Amino acid sequence: MNGNPIFCALDTKDVQVARALLTRLKGLIGGVKLGLEFFTANGPDGVCRVMAGSDLPLFLDLKLHDIPNTVAGAVRGMAALAPALTTVHASGGAAMMKAAVEAAAGRSKILAVTLLTSLGEADLPPLGVSGHVGDHVRRLADLAQDSGVDGLVCSAHEVAMLRAHIGPDLLLVVPGIRPRGAVGDDQLRILSPIEAIMAGADHLVIGRPITAAPDPVQAVREILTSLEAA
Repeated sequence: MNGNPIFCALDTKDVQVARALLTRLKGLIGGVKLGLEFFTANGPDGVCRVMAGSDLPLFLDLKLHDIPNTVAGAVRGMAALAPALTTVHASGGAAMMKAAVEAAAGRSKILAVTLLTSLGEADLPPLGVSGHVGDHVRRLADLAQDSGVDGLVCSAHEVAMLRAHIGPDLLLVVPGIRPRGAVGDDQLRILSPIEAIMAGADHLVIGRPITAAPDPVQAVREILTSLEAA
């Protein structure tokens, strides 16, 4: 992967829209994230059509969560798409994460999702989770690290804590990134790009602040300028 930390989330079901955005942004971003909405609408063929001719890393963010054998099969099934990064839910357990890592066989880095950035403190008790968000994230991070994953997906608010807790070896990939002044949405635990990098993030997943901007190219350039101080 290159040194540009920005993975642009092309959160659309439209292959042509995603392809057009990638064409405009490919010289400015570090990678492309395609998620569940896109994949369920277009499948592997849609991923290939978007990424054709691009040498950018692909983050295929499907957040797999099933029995170990099924997750392993899904990871092997996406090998032809050559994703640089793939996600599973840490809450799927150690056996599931180990199965994903073994199935990836080094072809793709397996990232474990700790807690979705749309969830906050008030959401934990109904889920049967005790303690604070940070406690729960730390427990899942320990489980994921012991399972051999390559990195974690976490809120920017937990980056500094996790980096100190787990050490330097695991990648920390952070969604919920919003440039200063951006309008809020369904992401609760957010930080600006520079704040996330300074806290220890390796890669930033940025979607709507780029893709919904009047000028996506200018939006990326402004984010890159803001990161120059890091």
